[in-house]
Amino acid sequence: MSALDERIAQFRKMAQDDPDNELGHFRLGQLLMEAGQLDEAVQSFRRTLELSPQFSKVYQLLGRCLIQLNQKEEAIRVLQEGWKIADARGDHLPRGEMARMLLELGAAVPESKKADPAVGSGGFRCQRPGCFVGSRARQLPAPPMKDDLGQLIYQTICADCWNLWLRDYSVKVINELRLDLSTEFGQEEYDKYMRGFFGLE
Repeated sequence: MSALDERIAQFRKMAQDDPDNELGHFRLGQLLMEAGQLDEAVQSFRRTLELSPQFSKVYQLLGRCLIQLNQKEEAIRVLQEGWKIADARGDHLPRGEMARMLLELGAAVPESKKADPAVGSGGFRCQRPGCFVGSRARQLPAPPMKDDLGQLIYQTICADCWNLWLRDYSVKVINELRLDLSTEFGQEEYDKYMRGFFGLE
């Protein structure tokens, strides 16, 4: 079994054991897409959107899968819907990529409904795709770690999304993947999944 197959098996188990685990379904979809198992990847991305309909990056990846499966009309519908969500949330990277794909398909890019990205009442906008607090986003009081990644999280991720990772999803990742954080490999894997959760890949 290849390393990719092992990771697919790990996240397939995570998604089956916890069907409401948004991160498990998202990462499974990414890995299946990487392995060329596009039909299954589509199912994983659709489940992710059921759990987190504001997760704009998922629309981008789902649209790409549908294009590769020659499902052009469905791809256009998904990308246009995802573009509107990314535009409303101020998710510039997914929005730009979905606009590019729509133009390549000969489809219209929706009109922007707003001039500026939504910013929280404290002047902070969380950049995690799928952030559930929207305009109520609050910045962390300080970087959560004393390295470049900690600084990046402090600048781009709200306190609520950080707490969701720390108290819920990080525990699932450590337990499901049996990570030993005292090892270099365990810490690297942990950081990789944390970046994926926050959309920092």
